[in-house]
Amino acid sequence: MKLLIIEDDVNLASTLARRFTKQGFTCSLAHNAEQALQKTTTFEASHFLVDLKLGDDNGLALIKPLREQFPSARIILLTGFASIASAVEAIRLGADDYLPKPVDFNSLLKTILGDVEAGASSVNPEPSQIMSPERLEWEHIQHVLHSNNGNISETARQLNMHRRTLQRKLQKKPVQH
Repeated sequence: MKLLIIEDDVNLASTLARRFTKQGFTCSLAHNAEQALQKTTTFEASHFLVDLKLGDDNGLALIKPLREQFPSARIILLTGFASIASAVEAIRLGADDYLPKPVDFNSLLKTILGDVEAGASSVNPEPSQIMSPERLEWEHIQHVLHSNNGNISETARQLNMHRRTLQRKLQKKPVQH
């Protein structure tokens, strides 16, 4: 089993590679879309783990070319910015599954292996995977803040809220549920 991990967070990618190697996978890493497409010329993966946000790239754009080149491979999209729209789009483009971060390794492993009994699919999330409105708002704020390179004033303008209100919301990270 060969796994190509396409993740811009170098530490997370390395950690995942170590854990999957212990499970019998041969792993290769790519940290952006261009690297990923280059790797596929020499690394014949049977499994792909693709992050939705790859710096300036979008992991959704990789699904179709990966599916065309590797029609029987398992393609799993992993994202810290989960939404129903991106889940539907990922599946429509040919992903086998879609998981929100953070995800525990056992669920991820079962999903990669295609263990249907695991119920790992997040398109119909388990009640424990549904985000609270506060958590969803916090995730959206983080996404906008990241796209503004940490500029709080610009993020507050884009979110149409006062800068101090935004700072207060950033200090309170809501629980997952």
